[in-house]
This record gives sequence, C-alpha cells and structure tokens, in this order.
Amino acid sequence: MSEAKKRIPVVDYLVLEGDPHLVAQACTSCGALFFDRRNACARCGKVEFERKALATTGTVRSFTIVHRAAPNVPVPYVSSVIELDGGGVVKGNIVDAGSDAEKFELGMKVRLTTFACGLDEEGTEAVAFGFTPV
Repeated sequence: MSEAKKRIPVVDYLVLEGDPHLVAQACTSCGALFFDRRNACARCGKVEFERKALATTGTVRSFTIVHRAAPNVPVPYVSSVIELDGGGVVKGNIVDAGSDAEKFELGMKVRLTTFACGLDEEGTEAVAFGFTPV
C-alpha cells in the first residue's frame, strides 16, 4: 500500500482538507476580515477574532496582465483582485485561462482552484491557489 503524498499550502489561510477554501480572521465585534494575524482590528480596534471559512466563488474587481516578473516566473499571467461571495477580498492569479485581455472583464465570475507549485526533496508538494473563470 502506498503512502499518500504530503501536501502543504503555501499560505496559512489556504485550507486543503476537504474542499479547498480560504479562511480569514474575522473580528468578533464588527466582522472585518483579515488574512494575516492581528493584535487588534484595523476597523474597530477590538482584539477578539475567530476563523471564518470564505466562499470559493467570487467576482473579478480588478486585473492586469503581467509581462515582466522575477527570474523563473513564467509570463504573461493574469493578476487579479477577487471579491469573494459572502465577504472578503483577496489577490490571486487567474489560471488556466490564458492571458488574452479580450477574455477577461471586470465583474467576471470566478472559482477558487488549487495547484502544485513546488516539490521538495522528500516529495512534499507545495500547493498554491488561484481562480478560474466560471
């Protein structure tokens, strides 16, 4: 019997177990959402948070096609800002859709997807997220 391949998310707010999704720290007072650890809410100043699972669907609010990147990063690619259904805004690339500007528009519906982005010498797979058009 073969052992399951170990997979780790490249960011703390990507959950791979079950249906992959993003989680945010939600202020228990005002509901503001944050992807990073906070000592206090930037909106209301309160200090209590709870983890909140976010929707896997959303809408493109902004995008650009990137033609220059760091060495070993393939270009062009589509970088976007996604407003998630039910709350939350996240930056992510639009993947598996090419880079022809005519294919993208503001308000376009997208869905979260995950993909392998690296493999270490022990066979552990690093997993990133992006979005695909619905």
